[in-house]
Amino acid sequence: NEHITRRDAMKTAAALGATALVAPAFGAMAARRADATLRVGVIGCGGRGTGATINTLEADSGTRIVALADLFPDRLNNSLGRIERKAEESGWAGRVAVAEEHRFTGFDAHEKLVALPDVDMVILATPPGFRPAHFQSATNAGKHVFMEKPVAADPAGVRTVLAAARVADEKGLSVVAGTQRRHQDNYLELMDRLQNGEIGDVISARCYWNQGGLWVKEQQPDQTDMEWQCRNWLYFCWLSGDHITEQHVHNLDVINWVKGGPPTKAVGMGGRQVRTEAKYGNIFDHFAIDYEYDDGTPLLSMCRQIDGCQGKVQEDIVGTKGTATARPGLSWIHGSDGNKWRTRGSENPYVTEHKTLINSI
Repeated sequence: NEHITRRDAMKTAAALGATALVAPAFGAMAARRADATLRVGVIGCGGRGTGATINTLEADSGTRIVALADLFPDRLNNSLGRIERKAEESGWAGRVAVAEEHRFTGFDAHEKLVALPDVDMVILATPPGFRPAHFQSATNAGKHVFMEKPVAADPAGVRTVLAAARVADEKGLSVVAGTQRRHQDNYLELMDRLQNGEIGDVISARCYWNQGGLWVKEQQPDQTDMEWQCRNWLYFCWLSGDHITEQHVHNLDVINWVKGGPPTKAVGMGGRQVRTEAKYGNIFDHFAIDYEYDDGTPLLSMCRQIDGCQGKVQEDIVGTKGTATARPGLSWIHGSDGNKWRTRGSENPYVTEHKTLINSI
């Protein structure tokens, strides 16, 4: 189409490259889309799962929430209450209808949800340690998928995800992962400019997610270790992968986007400086890593979750003709010739990523 702009093409390419697998809908799915209805089930009813559910309702008037699954009944009920209240406030009340028999809890809740024939798409938002098995179940059941990042917490999980992605490809399923910077307009425009050579060849990069501490759940007297760890999942490597994987992945993904692939070498350090109590599980509270790409380009990476320290969440790219910096909602370039460019993001990427998925389906 001669009217498609380079930015449109970049946005499409970014969506496909960062996420997945796009194909026409078939059979029953095509029939359902004829009435502009997409039936969604949610696996993982915590804060992010609730937020992603609201985002998919915002993204398209044809979405309907028809099933929920979570390990814990209280999490499921709290989430459903929040979603229903938001739907009522926003005029979406008719689009949230989760029957009692479509509310599943326990470790096998995801299997029951994906077995429902009326569910077209699932949102995967449990702690990351469970994501590979849930993605595998969803693709085997022929469901389209929005899955939060990270997609796995360890190498075995990554291999499961890659195998399930091949199944999704074979079945013509659409999949989007929650690296939302790939759908954020200020990042998309910056990448367009970098690929047009505005800062020349990339010779080094830095990225940061330095912030204060996060929530923690104390173990209650009536909780088993398993229940407590699942509720306090952020602090256990088997569930979160630690905070390079769980949080800093966003920044690393941006530099990989710039470089067209991941680094090939890394050396680093990390430790537990302030989060030393048992309630903080077995993750670190700070890291510093030197990565190297296959062409020799270095990347300095820092992430920290310690109160009372300077915060910084951004990516810096150094080129032969200038520098570029990106943050959520803001990007800029300083050229060595004195030219400057700056833009603010205007779209909500948490909604845009769901639009990308729904348009693909």
